[in-house]
Amino acid sequence: MERALIIGRFQPFHNGHLMLARDALKECDELIIAVASAQFNYLEKDPFTAGERVWMIHDALRDEQIDGLSMVERCYILAIPNDENNARWYAHLRSYLPPFHIVYTGNEYVAMLLSREGIKVKAPRLFKRDEYNASRIRALMLEGKEWRHLVPKAVAKVIDEIDGVERLRIIARAESKPQEW
Repeated sequence: MERALIIGRFQPFHNGHLMLARDALKECDELIIAVASAQFNYLEKDPFTAGERVWMIHDALRDEQIDGLSMVERCYILAIPNDENNARWYAHLRSYLPPFHIVYTGNEYVAMLLSREGIKVKAPRLFKRDEYNASRIRALMLEGKEWRHLVPKAVAKVIDEIDGVERLRIIARAESKPQEW
């Protein structure tokens, strides 16, 4: 059985991420989606909690199908905190995740660290990267512009349910910057 990994902050999970997951599942039996930086939340760069991001991804994958099966049935969605010791990062991943054989990443640093450990690295097909970009989506939210077409419907629903846009606006206006403490 071939199991692949996609790792990201997913702040928020968007249509580009969904297309990447679909591509990976066409090539592999199972997919691990690792929600990185799990310890960060309520920050302008990281407004959503790990639990909220897992929820977004789960519901987005639940609503999509490949070969008559919901995509979520072939996925593990797991939150993983950062480890600042990059020399032991792979061991850190192994302690949180099921075994995996392939990583889909466009991040050269992640590719370097995992390829050194014998993990096959595949460069993902990039989907309208200028458009499907979490930083851009958060900026659109802050500007009061349309962003919903850039994320799966289930993700927009979760963001609405948690009042995520208002949260992001309050965080952006806040004088207190806990990430700087």
